[in-house]
Amino acid sequence: QVQLVESGGGLVQAGGSLRLSCTASGRTFSSYDMGWFRQAPGKEREFVGGIRWSGDNTDYLDSDSVKGRFTISRENAKNTVYLQMNSLKPEDTAVYYCAADWRGGRWWNGDNWRYWGQGTQVTVSS
Repeated sequence: QVQLVESGGGLVQAGGSLRLSCTASGRTFSSYDMGWFRQAPGKEREFVGGIRWSGDNTDYLDSDSVKGRFTISRENAKNTVYLQMNSLKPEDTAVYYCAADWRGGRWWNGDNWRYWGQGTQVTVSS
């Protein structure tokens, strides 16, 4: 069993930055692919990006909405994955979740991830 705890959310003005962290329990973190998702009010959960267990491959939501602004990284020694968010926009407002242990299939499908954190709220004011 893996427990994931997100932190780093908050209120920020448009154009600002936040870095979210997700820390995992257990000794197998380094073997897990990790992902970030978000869910805005009234909208479906959306894949933001992911990073392979080795850290050498990342993928992001395939749209102009996050590419070039968000960066995912990980520190296996700290059992932590990060989501650096720059140039934030009001439409980035959402609860952000980290996920662990991709089980195959479409990476951006949340049903293919085994473990989830409780989420952290990000609010971007205009």
